[in-house]
Amino acid sequence: MQVKTLIIGAGAAGMMCAAHAGADTLVVDHAKAAGEKIRISGGGRCNFTNMHTTAANFISQNPHFAKSALKRYTQWDFISLVAAYGISYHEKALGQLFCDDTARDIVAMLRSEMKHAQLWLQTKVGEITHDGTHFHVTLSRDDQTRVVTATNLVMASGGKSIPKMGATGLAYQIATQFGLGIVETRPGLVPLTFTDERFKTLAGTALPARVSANGTSFDEAMLFTHRGLSGPAILQASSYWRDGDAITTNLIPQTDLFTLLKSARQTDGRKALTTIIGQHLPSKLVNYLTDHIDMSGTLADQSDAKLQKLCENLQNWTQTPTGSEGYRTAEVTLGGVDTNDLSSKTMAAKTMPNLYFIGEAVDVTGWLGGYNFQWAWSSGWAAGQAIKAIA
Repeated sequence: MQVKTLIIGAGAAGMMCAAHAGADTLVVDHAKAAGEKIRISGGGRCNFTNMHTTAANFISQNPHFAKSALKRYTQWDFISLVAAYGISYHEKALGQLFCDDTARDIVAMLRSEMKHAQLWLQTKVGEITHDGTHFHVTLSRDDQTRVVTATNLVMASGGKSIPKMGATGLAYQIATQFGLGIVETRPGLVPLTFTDERFKTLAGTALPARVSANGTSFDEAMLFTHRGLSGPAILQASSYWRDGDAITTNLIPQTDLFTLLKSARQTDGRKALTTIIGQHLPSKLVNYLTDHIDMSGTLADQSDAKLQKLCENLQNWTQTPTGSEGYRTAEVTLGGVDTNDLSSKTMAAKTMPNLYFIGEAVDVTGWLGGYNFQWAWSSGWAAGQAIKAIA
């Protein structure tokens, strides 16, 4: 069997590419259904983009690489597509857009856009070779093995995150096979863990916080778990965290705490210090912190120096995680195919212009909040347009 374009991966990027690559396109995937990560994302409602998307919301060894695709196919382009299909949506927070009904609406929309492409599901990819002109890919489907010959090969098979859904890192293997570099991969947007279960008694407690890792900070919710720390602020910071690094948390980020406590000392001096702090933090957390931070006595008992030390402890609370939940629960894979080896305009390999890498496989990783889906749409569109333009 011969096709113009073979796309490996029927996820967000692969389907978007297929929608624009033109006729004679075959998309293959190991799963029983296309777009499974889309379907389960955002609690089943899919945070399909972010209104504030810029290249600054992405992590890459080359921070400029994503600019071309993001500028040529923007969040507003995808929003227009969603609106054209009559899919209702809403902004949840911070520019994050979700379907009102179900993520399946996005999958159905993309399937409709792929009308010129064939889709083979439950298909296993075997050997991939190139004879100087065409790719030859061994595919196993319905207990039959066949070799598909393609002029263009698009790797849209994602990264290593959520292996229970079949993630294997296949794109990295193919990139290496054809001489492209790989930026070290690691789990991103992932909960952080502590082997001593220090926060077990706080499990389920959440609060707004500012979490910092290696100089980058995020103001969002933080959640204590049996194994460690989670919630949006932690997931965001995890992408900047490395094994052995500390993270710093401001537990009361929106307040000039020292000024507030000095003022309260004049009016509520007889109240216990824990009572005053309890007005700003969950009671379980205050009880926990009393074992680690001196909060004894009344507010009137506290000198300015003691209040400053307390504020430093609460607003610069430093912990060193022992690890993360790993790829098992990571929403994305950091690192990937080295952007130095790819064209930012077409997403094709510089040394092999008919070999493309898109989506999560590339060393471009977005923040939490719809950014990674936008990268899938933009990079998939860029590759699709480049392929369609080939005679």
